[in-house]
Amino acid sequence: MEKRAYGAFALAGAMTFSLLSAAPLTAEDRGDRWQLAALTVAGVDAQEMEEMKAAYRRPAEVPFPEDNPFSAAKAKLGKMLFFDPRLSGSNLISCASCHNPSFAWEDGQPTGAGHGMNRLGRHTPTVLNLAWGEVFFWDGRADSLEEQALGPIQADVEMAQPLDTLIAELEEVEGYRRLFEEAFPGQGITAEGIAMAIATYERTIVSGKAPFDRWVEGEESAISRSAKRGFVIYNTKGRCSACHSGWNLTDDSFHDIGLETDDVGREQVVEMPEFRHTFKTPGLRNIVQRAPYMHNGSLATLSEVVEHYDRGFFRRPSLSDDIRPLSLTRQEKADLVAFLETLTSEDEPVALPLLPN
Repeated sequence: MEKRAYGAFALAGAMTFSLLSAAPLTAEDRGDRWQLAALTVAGVDAQEMEEMKAAYRRPAEVPFPEDNPFSAAKAKLGKMLFFDPRLSGSNLISCASCHNPSFAWEDGQPTGAGHGMNRLGRHTPTVLNLAWGEVFFWDGRADSLEEQALGPIQADVEMAQPLDTLIAELEEVEGYRRLFEEAFPGQGITAEGIAMAIATYERTIVSGKAPFDRWVEGEESAISRSAKRGFVIYNTKGRCSACHSGWNLTDDSFHDIGLETDDVGREQVVEMPEFRHTFKTPGLRNIVQRAPYMHNGSLATLSEVVEHYDRGFFRRPSLSDDIRPLSLTRQEKADLVAFLETLTSEDEPVALPLLPN
């Protein structure tokens, strides 16, 4: 696995000290200490807290697979293909039509829109931080980003473009012939090359440093007292870290979280009833920009998401063992949302590529 520089687990403990300062304690400070005490493991010291934060520390490098190592030529070509509507049968839909960088690489809709502007059955997932992914799509039907890249292009309900037709169209464009030669010398324009180029570009789409990251690195003023309390709740009473773990806040696994839905999710892929209604855990980076939420876009706000996990889930045999009533207080819910808001970075605007004619 190649890695390129670009700049986990959850500990069931909590902090008892991070809200304190050298200044005299105010009434709010004393209240913060009391609320934290109810959630913490006795005796947690500064070193243990640093270990807890370290479980979420950003990696220093982006991983690329050995069979598709990074090259600037592939990334350049992949970006052009990603933003080019000619990859669709209608010549109207690009990968970026659904994975829009202005919506943190989603589309801001409950469910995606495909060929003929027909509504799809699931919410458009982000392509942020997919370099660290293990399986792809809500149901995990793709084992690699390369496989994932070709799926929507060919799907009748999405981009509706047969690969042989796409290759013939790209071969008519002199600029694409040159770009493919630079990226894949002597290989011409192939389906494999299209997949490798798009996957290479997608692996470069990495969320930037968020306020939470600065706090993890030691900048105590980077997030609020409320957000710090929310971090404790996230890792303890809220049980969020049972699934949303690591720096990208996902275990890349599948869980039934109790949404009322007829969609059987992963079961359709693996044909095992224990996976009924299970969907891949999404990462939480830049989550504020990615509403609405869940595989079906059924929850409009982060507050609604917290309410769902607190007590609003639908009970059935396939429900994950990690989903149970939390009995969060109003303040704890507000603190949890405050923490989630610190996960969003202020990334540089994405420059659109000039497409070849």
